[in-house]
Order: sequence, then structure tokens, then C-alpha cells
Amino acid sequence: MASVRYVAIGDSFTEGVGDELPDGHVRGWADLVAQGWADASGEPIEYANLAIRGKLVWPILEQQLEPALALRPTHLSFNGGGNDMLRPRTSVSHVVDAFDTVLRRCDEEGVRLILLSGANPSGQLPLSRLIQRRGDLLSWAVEARVAERTDVVRAYNWFDRELASPPYWSEDRLHMSSRGHHRVAARVLAALGMEPPPAWWSMPPLPPAGARGAAYYREHVGPWVRRRLTGTSSGDGRAAKFGTWTPFAPSTDG
Repeated sequence: MASVRYVAIGDSFTEGVGDELPDGHVRGWADLVAQGWADASGEPIEYANLAIRGKLVWPILEQQLEPALALRPTHLSFNGGGNDMLRPRTSVSHVVDAFDTVLRRCDEEGVRLILLSGANPSGQLPLSRLIQRRGDLLSWAVEARVAERTDVVRAYNWFDRELASPPYWSEDRLHMSSRGHHRVAARVLAALGMEPPPAWWSMPPLPPAGARGAAYYREHVGPWVRRRLTGTSSGDGRAAKFGTWTPFAPSTDG
């Protein structure tokens, strides 16, 4: 069995939405971390990713946390609350309580927690001031809760101004592009004490693309509003992309 067994739980941020490969596979920062971890250590690691897009923070815990811990990981990464921040009525303290629960369960199971804050999409979104304020409050509150915990691996992304800029985001302006996912992966690997590929911090930007004006609202905002009105989620019916341990071996270049 590999000495590192890393499982990721969360929503679209951790599933990897926005970093779609030509074959249709969704990659994302957590997959990149798994490969970068194997490359940096020179040893295979076991990796699982139970994240499902569209999930609110407490359903993430209810549906993913215990199955993740049942895999007996050495490390577990967690991020949540992004979808909660977009809802009309959200209690930041209720979201922060979920982070406390994940930390407590990791402590009980002897699992090292990798804690992330999401990247900040507010500059490109409607209701940007509300989203910015809520995200600030959530990030400050979570940081305060783990301030004394030197054993928790921290990879905070919310206050990264460069990551918040348009070239790091996909066409829907809500999910990071491949460029954004690489920057988050670099921050996680650095927090783990490894040297990420330097290019991951700021890959060359792609040409601007995507709908603007009324077309943006029709293609991206409209479907989101319809899901809220009908009580559905973009993750309905989706299964985890790596629901069991998957080996990631060091890359063999050349």
C-alpha cells in the first residue's frame, strides 16, 4: 500500500469543473496535486476524489465525509461553502461549523487535514459586493478557527488578487479555468512542503472567450436561476470521478 493516501471532498471547485480536457474528462487542482505529489516524492500515491459539483457545505459532509474517512486516508482535503455563498439567505457561522466538524473527524481518525479557501469569482459576477463580503467573512472565520493548529495544512486562495482576475476563470465566470486550477494546485503542493512546477503559478493565458452581455445571462445565469427555482442541482445524478483509490505514479518524461 502506498505511504500517501490522499482523498478530496467538496463541490465543483474540488471536482475540477472548468479544467476540462479534450477527451471530456474533468481534471482540476486536486488531480494535479495528486500527480505533482507523486512526481515530487518520486513514489506512487493513492488518490480518491469524492467531490460533486453543486453541493452545499453540509450535504458535502453528509454524503462524502464518512465514505472518505472509511477509505482510511493519510490526508484529506476539504473546501466548501461556495454554493452556500450564492444563496439569498446564508449563515456564515453555519458554514464555518462544517469546517469544525471536518477537523474534529479528521482528528478522531488520525487524518491530516488539507484546508482550502476557494478562489474569489466575485469581480466577474452579478451581486459581486454581496459575494465578496460573504467570502471575506467566511475566509476570516475559518482562518481564525484553525489559527492555533500548526498541523493543519493551509492553502488559502480567496485573497489571491491575481487568481481573482479574469484570465484565471472559465467562460461561466464562476469556475476557474485550467490556468486557475494549476495555480491552486501549486499553492497546495507548496503548503505540503513540495516544489511545484514553476509554470503552474501563472501559465500563459488563453485568448478571451465566452458570451458577454445578454448572451452571458442567457447561457450561464439563466440555467443557474432555473435550478434554484426547481430545487435541482448541477450535481444531481453524478457519481464521484475517483470513488475508490486510484494509483498516481511519478511521471516518466523522456
